[in-house]
Amino acid sequence: MRKVIVALLFAITAGIAANGQAAKSVYFELGGPGLASFNFDTRFGAREDGLGGRIGVGGFSIEGAGVVFIPVGLNYLLGKDGRNYFEIGAGVTPLIASEEFTEDGSTFTTTFGHVLFGYRMQPGNGGFTFRAFVSPIFGGFGFVPYYGGVSFGYKFGNRR
Repeated sequence: MRKVIVALLFAITAGIAANGQAAKSVYFELGGPGLASFNFDTRFGAREDGLGGRIGVGGFSIEGAGVVFIPVGLNYLLGKDGRNYFEIGAGVTPLIASEEFTEDGSTFTTTFGHVLFGYRMQPGNGGFTFRAFVSPIFGGFGFVPYYGGVSFGYKFGNRR
């Protein structure tokens, strides 16, 4: 699983470095693989659609006990009008829990996988973005097919 995480991080970093003209956006996601997370998304080419990646950080804390989620994934956008897209994707989410969160006082670390199928509204010249999606998750706990989320954010305009 560590090899998958390293490969995804490398692919996202290489995509960002390879093309300064790529569409980039930041967004807050409620639900999804980060539970409540802030994310960075980029396309790996100069086009608005096609292959891209995301990385984020999220989690929660209750009375000093906390969990951190780090969603990492690849996605592909399909669309013809330059604003509305069908998004498909997959990735992994490392999870790190504080010592106070576990019963035995250990720091619990695991990962789970996710896939994503959804709608993305992303204007071509930058501005407000919106996503709504179904994101089944799977791991040592089993498979949760009816999981999803929404996100709101901002896409930066392409430099020309």
